[in-house]
Amino acid sequence: MGHTPHIVSDVMTRTVVAVGQEARFKEIVETMEQWQVSALPVLEGEGRVVGVVSEADLLPKEEFREADPSRLEQLQRLDDVRKAGAVTAAELMSAPAYTVHADATLAQAARTMAHKSVKRLPVVDSLGLLQGIVSRADLLKVFLRTDADLAEEIRTDIVGHLFAMSHDDLDVTVAEGVVTISGRVRDASVVPMAARLVRAVEGVVDVTFDVTGPDAARSGPPVADPRR
Repeated sequence: MGHTPHIVSDVMTRTVVAVGQEARFKEIVETMEQWQVSALPVLEGEGRVVGVVSEADLLPKEEFREADPSRLEQLQRLDDVRKAGAVTAAELMSAPAYTVHADATLAQAARTMAHKSVKRLPVVDSLGLLQGIVSRADLLKVFLRTDADLAEEIRTDIVGHLFAMSHDDLDVTVAEGVVTISGRVRDASVVPMAARLVRAVEGVVDVTFDVTGPDAARSGPPVADPRR
């Protein structure tokens, strides 16, 4: 099976704007504005990622400009208060950086983003050197695959393998990412496995089965929409 799963290198942005640890506050803001990004990897040495500085790391500077937080508030938000007085990327950045490797699956990247509550991940090699960046928007690119592309992959890689003896009797249609497989199968017990495989295809929104077995006339209604 050749098309899926897609990996991070398929969707990541390879040209990445980054800053060094000594970058000053205003330089960071100007770089974000120039490149229209909301976060920047922070590098040391030959390009090893040591942190990420985002708009959220910069906002305390403005938030606490005129405020005189109570001691309790300072204790509760000590990190924000510290960042309000920071002037370099090293002082502002969130560290260590949450990163991902280029050969990670999109599902792995999505789980990391969800669990760590971040919107993007620097992509690094085995030495921690910056290779690119992947964002939530990048992960959603798989849903831009055409219905024709999805249908071809499902026919070739799933229907053609699981239903080798009877796949000519099956029809695969895709509309807005929703897959419908209809027709006759010799072994309906394979349908739940097929459903799992189809849902694992990057870009599939959902799948419905409308299939019958060889004894459908005696056995009742079609097998419908099996779920994991």
